[in-house]
Amino acid sequence: MNTTIVGTDGKSRCSWCGAAPEFLAYHDTEWGFPVSDDHRLFEKLCLEGFQSGLSWRTILAKRENFRVAFHNFDFDRIARFTQRDLDRLLKNEGIVRHRGKIEAVMNNARRAQDLVKREGSLAAFFWRYEPNVNQLAEPQTVSFSTESQALSKELKKQGWKFVGPTTAYAFMQAMGLINDHVGNCVVRAEVESARKRFRRPMN
Repeated sequence: MNTTIVGTDGKSRCSWCGAAPEFLAYHDTEWGFPVSDDHRLFEKLCLEGFQSGLSWRTILAKRENFRVAFHNFDFDRIARFTQRDLDRLLKNEGIVRHRGKIEAVMNNARRAQDLVKREGSLAAFFWRYEPNVNQLAEPQTVSFSTESQALSKELKKQGWKFVGPTTAYAFMQAMGLINDHVGNCVVRAEVESARKRFRRPMN
């Protein structure tokens, strides 16, 4: 199985980024780079929930529409959404109009507020689930890990929705808690360097 593709610049990258034109920039500039911004973390967890049963390409193509619809995933604003907002979102053709997933975002916004009150920030909470030993530079064939199972279990305990172990693992990959770029991917070293410079949030 080929784990890399060679881009027009002659450099090797993870093979998945060749599946759609939109993936290349996402792979090169976002996926795996560490994130500590609470709104970006909340956005990604929500979008991974929306992806359930769909492709990431579908979600990525609609991401700007999601950002507009959910006020850039400001969970304090989303927590104040009402039935009127739910009805509005169910009519929005620019996003995924799935009642359960939209209701989950509204619910999770309130759970995010509760978590911030306890922990100081979402980032401080999520980064506690960074593995002690980073992933080896090998292609990943699993869709969850011990840490993603633990994160999923704790979020569910707190009342979050659409946060299964696979969703949690994809979130951890994308937000830089692990570096799952394959060994000879040109971006892997960039991500590892960014992770070394990154200051883990404490509160």
